[in-house]
Amino acid sequence: MFLAWRELVFARARFGLMGGVVALIAVLVVLLSGLSSGLVNDGISGLQRLPVTAFAFAQGTKTDSAFSRSSVELAQADTWKKQDGVADAAPFGNMLANAKARTAGGTEIPVDLALFGVDPGSFLSPEVSSGARLGADPAGIVVSRTVLDEGLSIGDTVTIDRLGTRLTIVGTTGDQRTFGHVDVAYIPLRTWQRTHAGAGPDDEVRESAYQEATAVALRLRDGAGTDAVLTAGDAAAGTTSMTLKESYGASPGYSAETSTLTLIQVFLYAISALVVGAFFTVWTIQRRHELAVVRAMGASTGYLMRDTMIQATVVLVSSTAVGFLAGVGGGAFLSGTPMPFALEAVPLAFAALLLIFLGLAGAATAVGRVVRVDPLTALGGNR
Repeated sequence: MFLAWRELVFARARFGLMGGVVALIAVLVVLLSGLSSGLVNDGISGLQRLPVTAFAFAQGTKTDSAFSRSSVELAQADTWKKQDGVADAAPFGNMLANAKARTAGGTEIPVDLALFGVDPGSFLSPEVSSGARLGADPAGIVVSRTVLDEGLSIGDTVTIDRLGTRLTIVGTTGDQRTFGHVDVAYIPLRTWQRTHAGAGPDDEVRESAYQEATAVALRLRDGAGTDAVLTAGDAAAGTTSMTLKESYGASPGYSAETSTLTLIQVFLYAISALVVGAFFTVWTIQRRHELAVVRAMGASTGYLMRDTMIQATVVLVSSTAVGFLAGVGGGAFLSGTPMPFALEAVPLAFAALLLIFLGLAGAATAVGRVVRVDPLTALGGNR
């Protein structure tokens, strides 16, 4: 401990420079973590907040585009309701739509919506923080709270482009609900079926359109074996099921975005370990003679390793803390911008611990070979 603290004070400029580099890496980790969480929330928060265990899609549907390609019949939802282990099943519609909203002041605002078609009386009908829930009015919709940020409010009218279907905002959820980076609007299933079929207010719709949905939303009983129930239900209903978490990959762009950010984070952690390892390698080589003297005086390899790891821990913990505080402070400003950015405690804590652990691993790997050098050789006794 004495040697470690003495060197930290004596070479504070060098350790400060190293700490500054680690702090900058920590800032990048915070920003990437916030961006990753923000993109996830912006891409699938609408799915995350659905009270479902799994979705049953049309048989053979590609898993990476299931929500845009699948089409099931209402009879398949009835079949799922009868399966053992299924607490409830309901048809679920999903589509993206371009629309124009007209506010109470007469202002027209372009808006994109992810239309979630649900039966107003089913377990999929959302709770609202203001306004009314979905009801008998086929033109009433409940929208995500984030729609209000675009200047809309309860009572405003939304008109679907090309179709002319007029919808009225009757309520809002208390949180963000988006799908594919588009705000969610819950709409009565029958109205969704007309819209999905491309029918306007005065158009006739083929009767079979009222028997279709995107998928069957499933809620399993507590304790039911998920795999067994889904396998049996698929066989009976002629569907292909995915758990809620598996269905995230069917959201537009979700898999590509998360895999890209994960790869960037992996490289950032690897760079952190290499930078810390390189610093302690150079630092230890520079004080090789001092370490040899300490070894010659009877210090063990374990003592020198502990001494060096204490130095690395002090530098990493202090600089990571500074970097994370700076990153969180900067992220607070980004949270109020249109950029999808969200700071979450658990991912940030995991990132900090991983950054410190990998830095210590890099320091231990770099220093291990040097401190095991024979003291007589290091002092030049072989000349």
